[in-house]
Amino acid sequence: MAFFSTDLLKDETMHGEIMTIEDVAKYLKLKPQTIYTWAQKGKIPAAKIGKEWRFRKDLIDAWFNEHIQDQFQPIVEKMKKEKEEKEKNK
Repeated sequence: MAFFSTDLLKDETMHGEIMTIEDVAKYLKLKPQTIYTWAQKGKIPAAKIGKEWRFRKDLIDAWFNEHIQDQFQPIVEKMKKEKEEKEKNK
């Protein structure tokens, strides 16, 4: 008997790629210990599964964008709109 719904894993792009601490550290160009500490303190969106931390790339991207200084938010919004338009035109 399954303990979780396989529907959650069917379309990886629906919720974003699942990443490890090492993946996130490499992606953000930080040390794995920094990501681990932030995960423990709830400073970065993460899920602890057993003894392991896992992260969704789409949530990491959203979290990162929220930490961009206010003066750069118009650039972030413009990029987001351009990406949405590109997705519509596929």
